[in-house]
Amino acid sequence: MNKYCVFDENKVCDECGDCVCDLDPNKICDNCMKCLHTDADYSAIQIDKIVVDGIDEEVYRQVLNDLTNLDEENPFDCFKPKQYTPKH
Repeated sequence: MNKYCVFDENKVCDECGDCVCDLDPNKICDNCMKCLHTDADYSAIQIDKIVVDGIDEEVYRQVLNDLTNLDEENPFDCFKPKQYTPKH
């Protein structure tokens, strides 16, 4: 019988080691949260980037710029299809 990943129930364990406890290498992570060294009633993460429907920040800013700098003679040009390609 296959052993499955503790983080992804659909993935067969490939011994990657991600589930090993940071404080005790002989223990599998059980989300005890002792590694965070906090007495807080909650946990938080910092969000570096939000990607919605495959549109990253650069494309979002480009679209936003187009919408805020509308052509007064053709105010609905912003609704015309445009191809936005993010620079990599």
